[in-house]
Amino acid sequence: MAGRGMRTVATSIGLAFLLVTGCSSNSDEDVAVTIEPASAAQSPPQNTVPAGTVHPVGAPIASTTFDAETRTAVVMPDSDNQILLFSGDDLAAPTRAIPVDQSVTQVSIAPGGVALLAMNNQVGRLDLRTGELTFIPADGDVRSVAQLPDGRIATGLSDGKIHIEDPETNRTQVIDGLTSVDELAVVGDTLTALDRGQTSITAIDVPDSSLGLALRAGEGATQLTTDHFGRILVTDTRGDELLVYTTDALILRQRFPTGPAPYGVAYDDRSDTAWVTLTGDNEVVGFDLSSGVGVETARYSTVRQPNSIAVDTVNGDLLIGSATGDGLQQIPTRSP
Repeated sequence: MAGRGMRTVATSIGLAFLLVTGCSSNSDEDVAVTIEPASAAQSPPQNTVPAGTVHPVGAPIASTTFDAETRTAVVMPDSDNQILLFSGDDLAAPTRAIPVDQSVTQVSIAPGGVALLAMNNQVGRLDLRTGELTFIPADGDVRSVAQLPDGRIATGLSDGKIHIEDPETNRTQVIDGLTSVDELAVVGDTLTALDRGQTSITAIDVPDSSLGLALRAGEGATQLTTDHFGRILVTDTRGDELLVYTTDALILRQRFPTGPAPYGVAYDDRSDTAWVTLTGDNEVVGFDLSSGVGVETARYSTVRQPNSIAVDTVNGDLLIGSATGDGLQQIPTRSP
């Protein structure tokens, strides 16, 4: 039955994926089949000393990102309605605290030393050099945000819509059809969305204002990042795997086990290492993806509940945020 709103999740490399949508017996409308979104595992108590140095933050950390252009670590506490800015040259130096008027759902780095803050009915635009915070209005609860190459802002809303905002003209383009838009990835001219409720990733046809090919993303996908090869790396927290997709054509190229409950993911473009935090056992693992399957190259003990990770691509340091308030961990990964 080919209803107007029908969308299927395609298969890739011979895997048997489920359909994301199905036909209702009572109407021509297609009903999205959703699952309980996966989340980080509740980490066990830490019984080993975390590697590297742990910097106190004073609150649980919800997200950690790093801007290589300004060498700034952007840390979002899980409370207090503020963003903390750490100097990448000296994480022990006093932080800059940027107050915000409401909670922030997600932080995304944009070109020009800017951090974009996903918020309710607006996107914050934080200049990491000056600390100036301005706002772009948004029509809904923004769960994810990313800047497109032409400067427009893509926002993923809690109702499953994607809005493409043009700050210069205030015009908005709307793309509908997902159940939630929890992560957005920009690779070249392509935009891809992660929907945790359908544990899927979907190519977005921005010029046509429509959804493109969708692929089932494991058993419970949660986080994603990109690399300089144009790939998207997705943690399947429920399935204990890392999934690697190409975007010129949306294809699942690699999937392999990581360890218990992978959650945070970052990529070091200089060492070509994918770093994955394991919330099931308080570790971070590095993988070399060059052989077509992930080969473990390093493993470190982390702070408890390592839900977020970023990498300083200049010196290779890992920055890992504890969601239980144990601090911001800095792990050197390259020889001096």
